[in-house]
Amino acid sequence: METCTREKLAKAAREKALLPFHGFIDGKRSNLEPIVRHFPKWSPEEADGLWCAAFVYYCCREAGFDIPYYPKECTRCHLAGCPGWEDLALNDPRIEYHKGSERFEPEAGDIVIYDRVFNGQEHDHMGIVLEYRGNELVAAEGNHNNVSGIVTRPTDEHIRAFIRFPDGYVYSE
Repeated sequence: METCTREKLAKAAREKALLPFHGFIDGKRSNLEPIVRHFPKWSPEEADGLWCAAFVYYCCREAGFDIPYYPKECTRCHLAGCPGWEDLALNDPRIEYHKGSERFEPEAGDIVIYDRVFNGQEHDHMGIVLEYRGNELVAAEGNHNNVSGIVTRPTDEHIRAFIRFPDGYVYSE
């Protein structure tokens, strides 16, 4: 099996964001099945408009990161929710977690969690960093207006945290 890397994650995220995936929009049936199939109690109907974290999980799987959808480190929810990603990063010492207020230069393949960009709450949206330009970030995101895509956002107070998995990361119970 090939080693998973952040470079592969960024490549997969860009490719999958540009397909694009979408929920039920403009009279079209959702094409989220490949994303939601990783979450056994979830359907495209339930995921509609709420799938940014599941998109990140899907991209991680596509890049070779073998992480269960509900790791033991997750205390608030599984990895279809932004808080689940935060729980995993904070409770697995091999994963780097950097608050948005820290001096940290994200790289392609890092995961970004946002505050107050989707529904005005903490950790309400997330994506995968494709490029860091100092005062702005280019990220692959799922559920940007219920469609996946490449989004440019300012590096401001809306960035809650960055998560960095080490290349070759293997989840262990």
